[in-house]
Amino acid sequence: MATDGIFLHFLKNEIADFAIGAKVDRIYLPTRYELVISLRTRTETKKLFISVSGNSPRINFTDYSPENPQTPPMLCMLLRKQLGGAVIRDIRQIGFDRILLIEMDATNEIGDRVKRTLVVEIMAQYSNCILLDEDGVIIDALKRVDASKSSFREILPGREYKLPPQQEKLSLADSTAEEAAEKILRLSDKKLSSAVMSVVGGISPLISREIAYRITLGDVNVSEMTVGMKDRLLHELSLLKNAVISGESKPCYLTDNNGNYLEFSYMPLTLYDNSAKVHFTQTLSEIPDIFYFEKERLQRARSKAEDLYRTVDQLIERTSRKINVQREELAASEDSESKRIFAELINANLYSLDKGRDFYEVQNYYDEYKTVRIPVLPHLSPSANSQRYYKEYRKAQTARKMLAELIDKGVADLEYLLSVKDELSRAETERELSEIRAELSSAGFLKSKTGTKNKKNAPLPFLEFSAPDGFKVYVGRNNIQNDNLSFKKASKNDVWFHAQKAPGSHVILSLEGREATNKAMEFAATCAAYFSSVKDRGMVEVDYTKVKNLKKPPASNPGFVIYHVYNTVYVNAVNPENYKSESED
Repeated sequence: MATDGIFLHFLKNEIADFAIGAKVDRIYLPTRYELVISLRTRTETKKLFISVSGNSPRINFTDYSPENPQTPPMLCMLLRKQLGGAVIRDIRQIGFDRILLIEMDATNEIGDRVKRTLVVEIMAQYSNCILLDEDGVIIDALKRVDASKSSFREILPGREYKLPPQQEKLSLADSTAEEAAEKILRLSDKKLSSAVMSVVGGISPLISREIAYRITLGDVNVSEMTVGMKDRLLHELSLLKNAVISGESKPCYLTDNNGNYLEFSYMPLTLYDNSAKVHFTQTLSEIPDIFYFEKERLQRARSKAEDLYRTVDQLIERTSRKINVQREELAASEDSESKRIFAELINANLYSLDKGRDFYEVQNYYDEYKTVRIPVLPHLSPSANSQRYYKEYRKAQTARKMLAELIDKGVADLEYLLSVKDELSRAETERELSEIRAELSSAGFLKSKTGTKNKKNAPLPFLEFSAPDGFKVYVGRNNIQNDNLSFKKASKNDVWFHAQKAPGSHVILSLEGREATNKAMEFAATCAAYFSSVKDRGMVEVDYTKVKNLKKPPASNPGFVIYHVYNTVYVNAVNPENYKSESED
């Protein structure tokens, strides 16, 4: 579910318990729509994560540390200037709307204490994070909104901040459960869940369906409710009101039988019955990380590498188109043999042929002496027409040879580019993306930028995992690493794994003079399946062989190897970090 007003109410209380009185230590903007504020007390430091992304807006304490850009954006520098060293004095919520006001005591350029307010609006695609001065005037925002986007609420520096339009709903903090129940029962033409959501403020569709399910074991029209159902409605509203007032929540999330995340809430969910598993957490802040981290990781990498994704897609399309054109040209040159035959037949009949004709009719001794008509140029002599056909034959033969070589190279380039796209799908940090750019440049697919001085970082290490029975497994992050892993890092008797006929990482099971065990082999195979483009296909075919059986052809693309002695195993793709727990289950 999306964060609703009551969820934010509980979360606000949780954040305030630590944040009020804490000092702003550091500020980062990992991406355009993400803000990380490090808060420090005398005994502890926590990271407050704010995302205004349309897909996963949230605010919570996080243990994850998104990679920050090497050069802080201008907005980040502004926030550091305005809020660096500020102390949080209060965190307020506007009713049960999804808006938090974080009020701080800060210091301006001349050392005077000033009030600054960070407004966090968690409203799907309209989410925003806005910095206000002491007069409620906007200093800046993560998302600027001009008149072309909203004529009612411009979010621009120098404009007065206005709250979004308020909804006319009952607040459980200010109204009684009886008042709410009475208004709900008046909406006789609506389903119960819809009526609850129309009346009670801060409730999401999920919670309204949960309340309806607890009352009716389904969702009936309000007009069809029995006396018992009406009593249970009052009971459920009273429970929710008491929880809101007391601040007592029971954070949980649901997963299906395959472990996929379904919903999360501040109260136990029963409407999925036995089709989902309920997991309780200690804090509300844990839930957004569990739900959104993987999605945000992919979005973060995608946004940082948007130009690289676009370039690789263009290279793939261009290479595919070129291969198709060359194959058409190759097919057109297949009749070159007929040109040689025409030339020989003209030569064999020179004595009977005259200049000035549009065609020659001769007997084809290659086809049971059947008469064949050969088109010619009338202004050329028979001998010259024969030479013309010989010339076209030789040209076609050369073209066929060259086209065959070009097509083979094009297919190899296409396979390589698809492997780069697979690398991009797993890249998480700027350093990984930088190495992929360098790889494409070294392979000749990108032009190296000149005139800029880039800070050179040490190469990233291979991914390393602990396999069962004390073995180590190494995984290449990109094609350059794949080559280094297979031909420099690995020993000749180590075991090499790769998803069969699919882009993916080279995986090495390091034996260190020992015999590989079945568990270690299976673990390495699942790694090869997981770090491949076919990991979502269920069972994956994985080839494995001794490293000594690998060969790298001269002038081949990075990551390309050939092998003829190998075995194949069928495994499920499993995240190596979850392998042990899944095996135990």
